[in-house]
Amino acid sequence: MEYQHLEVTVDQGVATLWLNRPEKRNALSEDMWGDIPRAMSKLDNDDEVRVIVLAGRGPAFCVGIDIEMLASLQPPSGSHARRSREIHEKILTLQQTASCLADSPKPVIAAVHGYCLGAGVDLITACDIRLASVDAVFSVRETRMGLVADVGSLQRLPAIVGPATTAEMAFTGADFDARWALEKGLVNSVHDDAAATLAEAQRLAGEIAANSPLVLRGIKHVLAAGEGRNVKEALDYVALWNSSFLLSNDLTEAITAFLEKRAPRFDGT
Repeated sequence: MEYQHLEVTVDQGVATLWLNRPEKRNALSEDMWGDIPRAMSKLDNDDEVRVIVLAGRGPAFCVGIDIEMLASLQPPSGSHARRSREIHEKILTLQQTASCLADSPKPVIAAVHGYCLGAGVDLITACDIRLASVDAVFSVRETRMGLVADVGSLQRLPAIVGPATTAEMAFTGADFDARWALEKGLVNSVHDDAAATLAEAQRLAGEIAANSPLVLRGIKHVLAAGEGRNVKEALDYVALWNSSFLLSNDLTEAITAFLEKRAPRFDGT
């Protein structure tokens, strides 16, 4: 078995990365924190994969970090400086588990059902698109556990739902339902159940995968590069990007397919 608590399936250019610890409602165990970046690295480098769907097996998407792992994060005895350094290094490692989704050159869609708590919110806010079932529940649960969320939610949520909604979620640590999440823009759409949510995520992924992989990579890169830039700076950046990549085989294929009235066959070159 390549991964203890992850599963990867690939179908027609769409990879589904499953959190597969259903008996624990996909609480992220230590192996999962390390395996998610490893799995994403393989998918990022697989030319057959054009879009990635992140989903969870069982009754919940993810209830956050495994409590036993959280308890084990207390560093061994030693000087205060040493213990602080070890905690800092561990936090940076955990942050990469969420950041690998944001840093992927490929679009990533989260299909959320049931509980999405703590680290679950860290994961989905690092995705490009989020879909939810009507039973989904979202919470920055670290607050209730005496922690400041430190794996990405507080950094990514403001750009998704705005500073005030982020503050409400973080200060209260409360549970918020799917309708609320849709109203606030945390999710793109809400569906009847987990199966319907996954089906829509994979349908959407298939629609995206039909486009040029070179263009998909470019869109994700340009969107990320636009953060923190004003409009003029962002326009200058995309102009430089397209001056490097516009003259592609995929563009020629798109024009040819249009003239021949057929679906294009993109190869990402």
